[in-house]
Amino acid sequence: MFDDWRGFKSESLPSDWKDKLRELGRVARGDILKMTTVASSGHPGGSMSSLELYLVLYHFANVDPKQPGRNDRDRIIVSHGHTSPGVYAALAHTGFFDIKPVLHGFRQADSPFEGHVELSVPGVEWDTGNLGQGLAVGVGKAIYAKLSGQDFHTYVLMGDGEQQKGQIAESRRHAVTFGLNNLTAVIDRNQLQICGKTADVHPQNIAAGWEADGWRVIEIDGHDLDEVYDACRTARMDTSTPVVILANTVMGKGVSFMEHDHNYHGAPVKPDRLSDALRELDLNSDYEELLTLRAGGPPPPFTPNHSEYPDIDTGEPITYEPGKKLDNRSAWGNALLSVAEANLGKRDVAMGVFDCDLAGSVKTAAFAGQFPDNFFQCGIAEHATAVTAGALSSENAVSVFAAFGIFGVSESYNQERLNDINHSNVKLFCTHSGINVGEDGKTHQCIDFFGLLNSTFGWKVITPADPNQTDRIARYVLSQPGCFAVMMGRAKMEPVLDEKGEPFFGGDYTYEYGRMDAIRAGEQVALVSAGNILPYALDGWNILAEKGVNPALFCVSDWSDLHPDDLARLASFEHIVTVEDHNVKTGLGTTLAASMLEAGHAVKFTRLGVRQYGSSGPPADLYKILGLDGESIAEVVSKVCDSVTVSA
Repeated sequence: MFDDWRGFKSESLPSDWKDKLRELGRVARGDILKMTTVASSGHPGGSMSSLELYLVLYHFANVDPKQPGRNDRDRIIVSHGHTSPGVYAALAHTGFFDIKPVLHGFRQADSPFEGHVELSVPGVEWDTGNLGQGLAVGVGKAIYAKLSGQDFHTYVLMGDGEQQKGQIAESRRHAVTFGLNNLTAVIDRNQLQICGKTADVHPQNIAAGWEADGWRVIEIDGHDLDEVYDACRTARMDTSTPVVILANTVMGKGVSFMEHDHNYHGAPVKPDRLSDALRELDLNSDYEELLTLRAGGPPPPFTPNHSEYPDIDTGEPITYEPGKKLDNRSAWGNALLSVAEANLGKRDVAMGVFDCDLAGSVKTAAFAGQFPDNFFQCGIAEHATAVTAGALSSENAVSVFAAFGIFGVSESYNQERLNDINHSNVKLFCTHSGINVGEDGKTHQCIDFFGLLNSTFGWKVITPADPNQTDRIARYVLSQPGCFAVMMGRAKMEPVLDEKGEPFFGGDYTYEYGRMDAIRAGEQVALVSAGNILPYALDGWNILAEKGVNPALFCVSDWSDLHPDDLARLASFEHIVTVEDHNVKTGLGTTLAASMLEAGHAVKFTRLGVRQYGSSGPPADLYKILGLDGESIAEVVSKVCDSVTVSA
């Protein structure tokens, strides 16, 4: 059980609590000043304006300092993560940890108390700081409460300057669309941002914007503890609509020379003025002592707390037989429905599928028809959707975001990067990837998906070669923790066949993440292909075979993790030719060459791939123009084979 005062059960703030919180506010303001001055950096002004909001929420929401990760806790998301000094002070004075390490370890290298709120600190739910993300996170958490049948509440605290971000508008519409009456937003309206007054930098009517999107707006004095408590309680009890609390505050509240001064938004009090500031708060300075402690090294880390990934029944694989053309995206849609049928309704699994007005194209429509309560149509709002899917996936849930490659990766890269930083488990299934998109043209041809996601440290990129491999990859990905991006094309294709004419990736084929598939045997030269382009590479191999040229043909589906044994196998060839439906500068050829060199293998390389933006037209025509059709591939490989023979 949570402490009996939590959950805003009392109709009003008890007087003894008011006195306690007022005193904590005085002390915590001193903590904010000390930690930022000792660190010589930070954002004290907004931390001091948000402080009463933090103190009330961390003391009266259903959170447990002794069990920060319990599943039934309220989720408190801090979107304006630069106010970390206020968050850390409030958490410490609520009992999550001791305040002293924060005071000397704030913003110190290898300290858990980073400059923006991080999951490394107990009580923090999401790494933020890129403004505008928090409400999308809150939507994901509120959705998890609905899907898992829990009654916890989600609070999202934000600054007024970040209301200028369009992603917030996307998220507040999502909250209303999905009926998230278990979600409350709290805006610190101190009316200042880095460059001055918000009214001068980017004027907007904040209340009117939220009201127009269907939220109930409550306006309060953000430093009046009674008003803060009453508003939070009202919002929690209101089951008709999501609520936003617009809290009018003062930048630098509590220290006269800091108040209403935007310069203290992102700059600490200088050491020679720290004593003056603390004196106003009737506090003593221990600045020199804290500097000494800081010189002794950073505070120790906390034990991280991450939700377990659900146990998923992957269902029965589907084999698509020869003679029938099918696109990989349709195979993905069929696999999604199959896995859902094996889990939803039969087992205690929380699962959400997110779509951005493309259900028919990304093949989530069948899932939506059969499981409408688990399907979230987010409209044309990819940035917020990417974060919301990530936030849901960080809970004990399966979270799928299906989109075109250009929207799910290229347009939403920062959001996917943040999902990686936050140790989420989002499953990104992207159709219409590569030049394979065809007629939509260069603006929609996502040829940078691997280069972007491979610049993170957790995303795993997979490119299935045909419908049968897509089916098995989808089932694997949906059952595994971690962030996965499955990149598919648009065009229909025949299943890839083995030399006996049977589906290579069908029947008893078992997908093993990170392993290369040998499609055709050969010698001296290895043709290494992936994803959309394998059928064209196979066409090239067939042309060469008819001419008596005998290269080996391999398929790499998992570009992110190349297996040492496969690298050694490729090293047995004198020359490697890679072919990919991706920017050749940052794709398969580049990562394979680097991996081979790092493993100590010296092999000659020729890289075929996309070297310019494509135009509109059928994929086969575009591949021919770009030198990626079967004949072009065969011509290049033939020349390589000739050079290998001559050198031999």
